[in-house]
Amino acid sequence: MKKHLRSGYTTGACATAAAKGAALMLRGQALVSEVAIDLPAGITATFHLDGQSFTSDHASCFVIKDAGDDPDITNGAELHAHVSIIPSHGGGDVVIEGGTGIGMVTKPGLAIPPGEWAINPVPRRMIEEAVRQVFSSLTPHPASLHIVISVPDGEERATKTLNGRLGIIGGLSILGTTGIVRPISTKAWTDTIDAALDVAKACCCETVVLSTGRSSEVTAQRHLAPLPEEACIMMGDHVAYALRACGKRGFLKPIIACQFAKLLKIACGYENTHAAASELDLAVLREWGEAAQLPNETLEIISHANTAREIAITSGFDTALVAIVAERVRQAALRHAPGMQVRPLLCGYDGTVVI
Repeated sequence: MKKHLRSGYTTGACATAAAKGAALMLRGQALVSEVAIDLPAGITATFHLDGQSFTSDHASCFVIKDAGDDPDITNGAELHAHVSIIPSHGGGDVVIEGGTGIGMVTKPGLAIPPGEWAINPVPRRMIEEAVRQVFSSLTPHPASLHIVISVPDGEERATKTLNGRLGIIGGLSILGTTGIVRPISTKAWTDTIDAALDVAKACCCETVVLSTGRSSEVTAQRHLAPLPEEACIMMGDHVAYALRACGKRGFLKPIIACQFAKLLKIACGYENTHAAASELDLAVLREWGEAAQLPNETLEIISHANTAREIAITSGFDTALVAIVAERVRQAALRHAPGMQVRPLLCGYDGTVVI
């Protein structure tokens, strides 16, 4: 029986819950152990609070992020909120800033402009609305509020993300448009692809390199040097999505960097090259070889091989065979995204470039 995967909550939802909890303690001058918030997804969620403290003019607490069954790097992170009254302000403003472990945006193209804390628009709105709701019934309305969101180990966790490449320096981003994290979903990947392409566009990159993995990306960077960091897009298995996203931004001549097995899957027209979404049938490669009248020796290698890697190595990356696969990649890219003129960059298993 297939296991039911448990959903979790975004960093934006957790930060909102912590901010609301701190606001409630500041207003009521009493400890609060849990809070409920309305999520953009249309549901209400309840969060347990830890680390509660308050005085007459400030309060703080944190929520431990539960990402459910999603393999999220922020799972278990502490989302802290510190809410304080700004006595000199009487306009009822809500000022939201980042603290320890929250990144600062340094490159254009993201939802937040350079020089601002990496707290995205939807979480910002959620935090502000939740805190305003806490104080809405008070007369007179309190002075302006200052909210600081922090993650104690956020800078360390961010080193395991692509934040640095996107221009988010010093910590994590506070993200989420629904408040819910769906387990094993592709949205985190595709959101990152979109963000990376937006940065590449804003940084005036002439083209981009779509890589299926880190080893291929390193090979491409070395081969194409000097290559702007912003031009390197880690697409993973999401080839069709990445190509369509490129097309929307005018990147019509992207480079696809990968090793032979992934290149062959792309040539076969799969939209996603993950093993769960695409089955590699080497008989198709033999059919292409027969149609192109490749030597019997090459066809025999294909027939007796168990893997695409075995074919590549045993044939010595046969030039004619590689050319067939590369042309099929170009044709597949056109089907995924009309007008696309991709350049396949086949990476060897020793860090070299084959084509």
